[in-house]
Amino acid sequence: MLKNKFQTLCQNFTKDYNLVNTLWEEIEEKHSEPTRYYHTLKHLEHIYIELPKLDAVTEFAIFYHDIVYDASCSNNEEESASVCEKRLTLLGVKSKLTEEVTQLIVETKTHEPSSKRNALFLDADLAVLGSSENIYKTYTQNIRKEYATYSDSVYSEGRQKVLKHFLEKKRIYMSDYFYELYERKARKNIEWELILY
Repeated sequence: MLKNKFQTLCQNFTKDYNLVNTLWEEIEEKHSEPTRYYHTLKHLEHIYIELPKLDAVTEFAIFYHDIVYDASCSNNEEESASVCEKRLTLLGVKSKLTEEVTQLIVETKTHEPSSKRNALFLDADLAVLGSSENIYKTYTQNIRKEYATYSDSVYSEGRQKVLKHFLEKKRIYMSDYFYELYERKARKNIEWELILY
């Protein structure tokens, strides 16, 4: 599914099919790294399924928002945006559209959207928080595996901070669409996870 989506998207900007295939192979390789358990191609598929509407900005953001992912680094979003900018330039994407995509990718760091469209994307990125108990439990286990280099005590402290931050927000989901769908369930899931620590 994802490969076809990417090829179709890129064909709006270039007829260089070798380039498109090379870029897809990079996306596939990066999201299949052995240190990834949650931030995989499956996560990208999930965002596709969750988003009620798509445009070129959100589609490119799906493919590139986690292209760089290292649990020990704090600049993954900026690095991903930088890679995205270079790849979109190769594809011949106009600078204005490229800037919108990279801005959206950078916003995944704080999940503070600058537009309604960006709010939908950022909420889709967090849709797993409002999933069923079994899916949420698997998600928490996979995130822990991605942070395997950290001791239980260090991870527990950091994870609690993240979870409490979500609960302290007036809204976890900034768009009305996702707020109605998942807000209540997400808070319930997060409260359950906090008890574990």
